[in-house]
Amino acid sequence: MIPIKNIYHMLCYAFSVLNENEYNKVCTEDFENTLELFAEILDIGIKKQIKQGLVKDYIEENEVTSLIRGKINISNSIKDQSFLKRQLYCTYDEFSINCYLNQIIKSTLNLILKNDLSKERKSKLKKILPYFREVDTLEVNKINWKIRYDRNNQNYRMIIGICYLTIKGLLQTEDRGNAKLMEFLDDQRMSRLYEKFILEYYKLEYPVIKVHSPQIKWQLDDDNSWLLPVMQTDIVLSYGDKTLIIDAKYYGNIFRKHYDVNTLHSGNLYQIFTYVKNKEIELSDKSHEVSGMLLYAKTDEKLVPNQKYTMSGNVICIKTLNLNQDFSLIKKQLDDIVHEFILEN
Repeated sequence: MIPIKNIYHMLCYAFSVLNENEYNKVCTEDFENTLELFAEILDIGIKKQIKQGLVKDYIEENEVTSLIRGKINISNSIKDQSFLKRQLYCTYDEFSINCYLNQIIKSTLNLILKNDLSKERKSKLKKILPYFREVDTLEVNKINWKIRYDRNNQNYRMIIGICYLTIKGLLQTEDRGNAKLMEFLDDQRMSRLYEKFILEYYKLEYPVIKVHSPQIKWQLDDDNSWLLPVMQTDIVLSYGDKTLIIDAKYYGNIFRKHYDVNTLHSGNLYQIFTYVKNKEIELSDKSHEVSGMLLYAKTDEKLVPNQKYTMSGNVICIKTLNLNQDFSLIKKQLDDIVHEFILEN
């Protein structure tokens, strides 16, 4: 079980806006479960957005009216014979707060309020809902989370991210028949947060290092790349003549058993090795060191891997990051990786 405060610290790196003054009290408060944490973050974030102004967008409206607006829908007007009442079907765009982003927020708030939550936080969230009176709700299990952000709605990125984690967490606990209390996030959601946390941690704490998550091109002898999968990295650290490719893994089990013998998942090793070799050829510089790492989140398994292999001239390392400890120790583990592989003398 990951301490709630550590989840919050991970979120602070994943969403830098959480480091602003308004959220300072969140770090000092003890939360019984993740739902309480997310509800508090949403309460602060949404109120802040309300003060700045809820985002608006042009929404298509259809109306039977005696005043012509926008485009006339001739077929519907004839079908319903609305012209006999001196009315027509019109389609027009209305600049409204009833846009998809606000619909996600309202739907999330409604879902939270149906679940176990402290009376104090329920009361605070209920006071927010009147600001969304003109906003429709969505079926939470059908929300399209592929959202484009621009300078007009950029402030919504963190709020929608927390809405996503909240809805997915609550839905998965209900599907399993457990109490509707989100004491944890499932592996899929935690995996995305884990990966994002590590990437943003290195970006913030080590500005001298190039930190990104690029795609690696297949180094082919011809141009035939049809059917080859995309090599999308999680985290790549580069500085000087050193590059470290990190594949962040958040699994319930790090090992697989074969005839009572623990082994690492072969697919993970093949993947990181392929990334490293193709990146090395891409750089076309024999003096440049390219290494790879599988960075697993520590599980309850007794065996904790900390191995370093040399494969065809490249270092491939297996490490674990213990998320169930004081956050200062988590930071130290991440710092040690940088100093061992990138900033070593």
